[in-house]
Amino acid sequence: MTRSIRPDAVLVQAVIAGALSFAHLHDIAAAAGQDGWKAWAYPISVDLLLVAAWRRLRILRSTGGPIRAAWTWFAVALAASLGANVATAGLLELTNVPAWLRILVAGWPALAFLGGTLLVHTPADRETEHDPVEPVSVPASSAPEPDPAPEEIAAPDQPPAALPAAPAVNVPDALLSYARKVAAEHHTRTGAPIDIDTLRTRLGVPIPMADAIAAQLT
Repeated sequence: MTRSIRPDAVLVQAVIAGALSFAHLHDIAAAAGQDGWKAWAYPISVDLLLVAAWRRLRILRSTGGPIRAAWTWFAVALAASLGANVATAGLLELTNVPAWLRILVAGWPALAFLGGTLLVHTPADRETEHDPVEPVSVPASSAPEPDPAPEEIAAPDQPPAALPAAPAVNVPDALLSYARKVAAEHHTRTGAPIDIDTLRTRLGVPIPMADAIAAQLT
């Protein structure tokens, strides 16, 4: 059974926008003195930095890491792409570009390399090197409630009966190991020990399990 291929308007718009932006960046680089293959390398560099920053943003959002640096490099790449589109619309004379534009074009490769390096090599990578452990959902009490016993009259000098102890929560070794990594990353990033609410949110476990993990982390 064959499936019909239907055109996607958003995909077509993305292809058109990417092709035009690619051509405008090439024209600006060529006008700034970067001829031959070098002029074609500039739009590739801008698009790669844009994609790398966007992917880094998605990873940091999923792990709860700081996203300010990733947003900064995403804005830099987007400004380079939009600036080339606007500049080629007649605002600049491509046969006689100003000196500041030549300086920006000449310094872009080093700036893009710095941005890509900072996006890839960050402390948050230590969490994503290993596959995250699936959150374990443990009920607060797995033991069935006993049938109510008939009331007994206690003697005047008899102390009240002690309440039964809450059942101990068994923490899997894999979850405890992952919790230690999360706590270490939080301490390195903030300089303070991780609190129970943050630990429970990052691990996705109920309160009894978070309390049991926190007791073993101290």
